[in-house]
Amino acid sequence: MFMEQYFDIKENRLVCINKKAGSKFWDSHWDQYDVARMIKASSFNRLVVVPTKKYLPKGSRILEGGCGLGQNVWSLYKNGYDVYGIDYAQQTVEKVNKAVPELNVSFGDVGNLDFKDHFFDGYWSLGVIEHFYQGYDDIANEMKRVIKLGGYLFLTFPCMSVLRKKRAKKGMYKRWEESKMLMSGFYQFCLSVDSVESHFKSKGFKLVQSKSIGGLKGFKDEIEFKFLKNQLQRLFDSHHIAGSALAWGIGKVLAPFAGHAQFMVFKSME
Repeated sequence: MFMEQYFDIKENRLVCINKKAGSKFWDSHWDQYDVARMIKASSFNRLVVVPTKKYLPKGSRILEGGCGLGQNVWSLYKNGYDVYGIDYAQQTVEKVNKAVPELNVSFGDVGNLDFKDHFFDGYWSLGVIEHFYQGYDDIANEMKRVIKLGGYLFLTFPCMSVLRKKRAKKGMYKRWEESKMLMSGFYQFCLSVDSVESHFKSKGFKLVQSKSIGGLKGFKDEIEFKFLKNQLQRLFDSHHIAGSALAWGIGKVLAPFAGHAQFMVFKSME
């Protein structure tokens, strides 16, 4: 997906413009996939299962807010967790319910959850908070409300990597100036890691783990040389075992410098 990127100097973040990431966008996006096949091919997603096992025992009650097709809900379910998923792309939710009825996936709003206080031991949010131009404070408030004291929030979001910071400092992005035309195509932010950490600490969360991920994607998306960009894209899209292994290795090496996203784990303390 091609996106125009602008640097918001006041908030130290990138503003990415393409198509507005509303419910219709996500219904259209997920419509191209074989829902049952996509879900059941995800029985062990390392990104989700490994850290969940590190912090929470099997049987723990977990919510994924903004679950899309529900692959991560399925992955946690298959690994012994009591998992719920919600998403506001209603047609997608209906397809998931029809394709894999054993999954507990429902239509819902991450900013206004229909669950009791302190209902969950854990909450997964994978690439959600960056899609809200007015901010994610209401989402964070709901996360805090539904997670038990001592429970965990697992969070990912596109971030201002070292590479993106260097490019911004050199003036390699257009300067962000809000306009109706650009706002109509707002897709996401690449957020400051420090600002996200500070925001969740103010809600009573304690940061217990933080690392950059997606080094290959972060590097290929920012590289200027078209030939190298195309080669890296081919590697990124590879479904062969050798290609996938190489992509994983390169991504791991590049992540501290060019990671596309940040993975953070918070513990609810207050």
